[in-house]
Amino acid sequence: MSSKKAFKKLLGYSGIVFFCLAVGMLWWQLRHYSLIDIAHALLNIPMINLVLAAVACLAGYVALALYDFLALKYVGAGDKVSWWKWMLAGMLGFAISNNAGHAVVSGGAIRYRLYTRWRIRGGDIVKIVTINGFTYFLGATAIAVVGYFLIPHDIFAESVGVSVGLNTLFIFCLAALLAYFAITIVFRNKSVKIGQLRFDVPSTKMAFLQTLLGMADSVLAGLVLYFCLAPFVHIPFGTFIGLFVVAQTTGVFSQVPGGIGVFESVFLLALPEGADKASVFGALLAYRIIYYVLPLIGVGGLFFIYERWLRARMRRWLAEAKEYMPHFPRISKNKSDNE
Repeated sequence: MSSKKAFKKLLGYSGIVFFCLAVGMLWWQLRHYSLIDIAHALLNIPMINLVLAAVACLAGYVALALYDFLALKYVGAGDKVSWWKWMLAGMLGFAISNNAGHAVVSGGAIRYRLYTRWRIRGGDIVKIVTINGFTYFLGATAIAVVGYFLIPHDIFAESVGVSVGLNTLFIFCLAALLAYFAITIVFRNKSVKIGQLRFDVPSTKMAFLQTLLGMADSVLAGLVLYFCLAPFVHIPFGTFIGLFVVAQTTGVFSQVPGGIGVFESVFLLALPEGADKASVFGALLAYRIIYYVLPLIGVGGLFFIYERWLRARMRRWLAEAKEYMPHFPRISKNKSDNE
């Protein structure tokens, strides 16, 4: 029990450790630039690139919402929830978890609030969150495997630790991807019981759809940064998306909310020496604003409007109920006592 508590504390503090380490790495890489240089680079991004990045962001969050649609199909509740409902739950859930980190807790809480209101059982909601996690994981691992062959390995030649980490990440992602598909084939039509929940092993077709959807999500998220970065750094998109997924995956595993600092550090470290890191950091800031802040404000505003509409409808129902109450026959107190 004491070792389990110590391990949980270690996991809890790991995010703080990685964040402090990332801040130190960021300072070291940007120590020759001022805040004015970074702000100037941020304002120098062409408007057309910002518009394209916003369009890619919108498409990316639609792909994220489709995670929920696929998971609802998995639990057999695809016909119970209207399209706008799973779209709202998916976009809002990921907008919160992308910013707050710990997707199971932060994104799961908002899904529990919405889906229970739409008559989805608590156990099925846990399954939805779990399947969403596997969908993201499959997409990220697939792109990491492809990106391994697209990234020029000489950019990591000066850092033995980074090179070893990249090779280890490739082996882990390839093994995990093959293992997941092997499970869907070997244990087809089987189920796994975890606690009081029974998870059906997904079909190979569903695993394939999960991988495609997860890859589409990662590519669209990468396009947001690519459009912001293109005016400053000329890099093939294949190489870029490999770097992006490696940096994003490292940020997720670091347990830092939104991977902030960790993502930027890995990405800046991987770029060529000749790149203007102040301009790159300005592009990274634009990416943070477009992909993280704006969706949270936009979808959060829709959720606020939805909640206000529900409260107004509830007040209207209560007013109608009070209006009709006098029309119901009253039962005398003596008669009710005898009964």
